[in-house]
Amino acid sequence: MRLVYDALKDEKDFLILSHTCDPENDTVPRIKWYADSMKVDTKKWIFLTGRKDSLYNMARGSYTIDDPANNMKNIDDDFLHTQFWALVDKAGDVRYVYDGLKESEVKQLIRKARKLLEEDPEQIIKREKEQ
Repeated sequence: MRLVYDALKDEKDFLILSHTCDPENDTVPRIKWYADSMKVDTKKWIFLTGRKDSLYNMARGSYTIDDPANNMKNIDDDFLHTQFWALVDKAGDVRYVYDGLKESEVKQLIRKARKLLEEDPEQIIKREKEQ
């Protein structure tokens, strides 16, 4: 993810949103320590923690980056950690999902993100109306 941050951090509408996969241990102070240790602009790279059910539901439902079969598990017994990264456009729609462990996909994410950042807000509105 650092490669993506370094490549796009100066883009006006660019943002990384990282959700913890272990909210029980990743408290707000621990997340802040981690963000500080990364030496990144936390207005451009936001680190989130919160209630486990909310975080996991977002990963599964909003970003669709987990195996749907995992929805059947008891949330208390569950642990979601995935290498998949969702690229979200200015309208908040997931446009692509990439495997963050594959360098070729990370490079593709950076290229696609640059294209999405160039999109005119009017184009996004038009696309939304057509759907």
